[in-house]
Amino acid sequence: MNDHLFQILIPVTGLVSGLIATYVSLQNRALLAEVRKELAELENRIIARINGTYVRSGECQLREQLVHERFAAIAEGLKNRDATGL
Repeated sequence: MNDHLFQILIPVTGLVSGLIATYVSLQNRALLAEVRKELAELENRIIARINGTYVRSGECQLREQLVHERFAAIAEGLKNRDATGL
């Protein structure tokens, strides 16, 4: 009787511990995925905030070039206006 009980009890114990380990592993994976998602969202918010606060050097150079072109166009317009006598 005891041998029969042990023959059933030992595999059942192994099966239950395996199921518990699988459940814990799945919970850990789900938690890790959630943490990664929150981390990615935080990273996107930080990058968006930095991009909204600071201007890249390339953008500064383009803006400066545009300002110089506008000043040159205004100066050219003034020269043309003075040359025509208006």
